[in-house]
Amino acid sequence: MNVYDTANRLAQEIKTSEEYTNYKMAKQTINLKPELKNKIDEFEKSRYELQISAMQTGKNDEEKMKKVQNMYAELLEDNDAKKFFDAETKFNILFADVNKIIGESIKDVM
Repeated sequence: MNVYDTANRLAQEIKTSEEYTNYKMAKQTINLKPELKNKIDEFEKSRYELQISAMQTGKNDEEKMKKVQNMYAELLEDNDAKKFFDAETKFNILFADVNKIIGESIKDVM
């Protein structure tokens, strides 16, 4: 079997996985709610800025971190947002595990 065939088969398996399907459905639900989508986008932007700041300075900005935590806690009060974050986490774990397996298999040449 060709490596590209295997990669394409893996891509199809991922797309039919429960994790992918649930994440896609949760994302579609969020997209149907513009106000909630905007809140999630703002949270993601703030979380990203916090991470960049921490990498650049080597320390966490406690005020910004508290703001991000409060935004997240508020979002989790919405059932659709909670489902979205849960589905996103499970999909990210699946994807990270697949990457780890591939990475481990070629680490001897890296």
